[in-house]
Amino acid sequence: MILDLIVRKEIDGFSAKVPSLQGVETWAHTEDDALDKILDMLVFYFNLSDKKEISVDRTAKKKDTLHYKLIFGGTHERVFD
Repeated sequence: MILDLIVRKEIDGFSAKVPSLQGVETWAHTEDDALDKILDMLVFYFNLSDKKEISVDRTAKKKDTLHYKLIFGGTHERVFD
């Protein structure tokens, strides 16, 4: 399964959301914290055993918005660049 993740730079931090999953959104002071929080939510949402079951690949950066693909299944590392 592959889902889109959008991270936006806000005035006071970063917001992150998975548009295709209602209510899966968060906010944090840093981009890394926002990513960690959203991954924690997805582990709970999909009843996964670990965040390592989700690969995070940055696909685009437009002004203050970062786009990622979340790839589920297997053990993966985060890929940011």
